[in-house]
Amino acid sequence: MTVVLDTNIVLDLLVFDDPARAPLAAALAAGELRWLATAAMRDEFARVLGYPLIVSRLAALGRRAADVLADFDARAHQVEGLPARAPCACSDPDDQIFIDLAVAHRARLVSKDRAVLAMQKRLAALGVAVSSI
Repeated sequence: MTVVLDTNIVLDLLVFDDPARAPLAAALAAGELRWLATAAMRDEFARVLGYPLIVSRLAALGRRAADVLADFDARAHQVEGLPARAPCACSDPDDQIFIDLAVAHRARLVSKDRAVLAMQKRLAALGVAVSSI
């Protein structure tokens, strides 16, 4: 199964080691899921790794942002270029890149963002399942 993970889910997975993401981590490690990302998604994740809360968390764990980015690169399959804009728009423009990629590849979109979760029915009509886990 192909998935698109929004930035908060990636943070839960790669920085916070959220136990709720353990099944996701296991499925990725087992090759059961293929995580798609674009360069723009990676850039956003890199920017978020510089936020004070994240910097503090990484320091407490003895980890470096560069190592977390390397983990992102090892797990995500980078899609070249930008996907076409999806026929439905998210109320949060920052989330549109995730929606566009999920629609382009008919991938499951994993997000806990309210604006994205509110689009479940519209995205389902386009072949995209949305879940928070």
